[in-house]
Amino acid sequence: MSCVKFEGGQPLDTANNGLDFNPFDAMEPRAPGKTSKELRNGGRVKSQDVAPKGVYRPDYNILTPNMHSPEYVQVSTAAAITLGVTTGRMYRCSCTRCLNLLLTYPEGCRANCAYCGLARHREAERDYADRNFIRVDWPAVPMDVLIDKVAGDVENSPFHRMCISMITHPRSDDDTVAVLKNWTSRIDPDAIPVSILSNPTTMGREDVVNLKNLGADIFTVAIDAATPEIFDRTRGKGVQSPHKWEKYWEVMLDARDVFGPQKFGAHIIVGMGETEYDVLKLVQKLVGLGGHSHMFCFFPEDGSLMDHLPATPRDQWRRVQLGRYLIDYCDGRIDQMKFDDQGRVTDFGIPRGQLDDIIDAGIAFRTSGCPGKFQDDISACDRPYGDSPPSNIARYPFQPKKKDLKKIRKQLNIPHQLV
Repeated sequence: MSCVKFEGGQPLDTANNGLDFNPFDAMEPRAPGKTSKELRNGGRVKSQDVAPKGVYRPDYNILTPNMHSPEYVQVSTAAAITLGVTTGRMYRCSCTRCLNLLLTYPEGCRANCAYCGLARHREAERDYADRNFIRVDWPAVPMDVLIDKVAGDVENSPFHRMCISMITHPRSDDDTVAVLKNWTSRIDPDAIPVSILSNPTTMGREDVVNLKNLGADIFTVAIDAATPEIFDRTRGKGVQSPHKWEKYWEVMLDARDVFGPQKFGAHIIVGMGETEYDVLKLVQKLVGLGGHSHMFCFFPEDGSLMDHLPATPRDQWRRVQLGRYLIDYCDGRIDQMKFDDQGRVTDFGIPRGQLDDIIDAGIAFRTSGCPGKFQDDISACDRPYGDSPPSNIARYPFQPKKKDLKKIRKQLNIPHQLV
């Protein structure tokens, strides 16, 4: 007996002309504009050359200091709060269990991904270290200060994992190595494992091997787009950006060979014009290779080339979240599922009682990412509210409560069975 089928009824979230999904034709990014010569490559920051002094909190009203990795890295707002370099609270959760580090330079990222707040086309609007990314500010912290804070009490650290996020920059590969060496010289990677969020465009197999040998635990590739066409439109020549689908897969396969099963994976963004079948087919491919998927819900980032487009409808998102969890952790298979002519999941291919148990456990709807210290299917990298407002949570950075699960079931259109 297969699981629930979705028959009849009205869409629960109609963000795009009455549709409960974001179709390919509607998700076209704007074309990037031109930047004046004097503002390119961090020109404003480098010409003024203001020396950094301690922690820098993004402030568009003052000139950004001339900061460079590996001496400086940026950290997410949640990580900065957890680290104690800034103040604040996160709604219904205690910030984050992952210390996300982002390489930083006056030139910023030289790629131009359409959905990203760090994209190159913003250099005339905002200096790199002042740009929002995943909807939040990223304070810049001296690497030595950061390591001092964590190394002071590793055993009781709130961080389950550290992640170095690379960007597209000529120094990114060497500086990732420098940051990793600096970290592991004082903090045992067995105590706080290290993930690498890679930039395949500038990397070769030898770089992957080197990072593994230096103590990195997991290697991930932010492939983001579920199909080659969407990748090219949002990350490649469609937006004057250097990334190529084939190169990303080349490095992904290198990571499979070097890091081994369950130690590599890919980020995927849902709702950029792909079908639900496209996403779950990619998830199945990754599992077949021995890897995992880390899934995000498209939410338009202010200042990006896609900030005028609709967020992923919640019903589309929940179906893909659930399908991904079944494939990644419950031996589900896409060839056991059923899809309609729009590529939407109509049957998850497992008995209804089993499906109810998985929904009620709630883990399928939490943030997916590299594992922490609790269990393999609960991510250390919870990234609170990176792709949704707290009023309409996409990925739960905490265990969903009864009221949350009730809302999730409504979004899935899968009510509890009457006993």
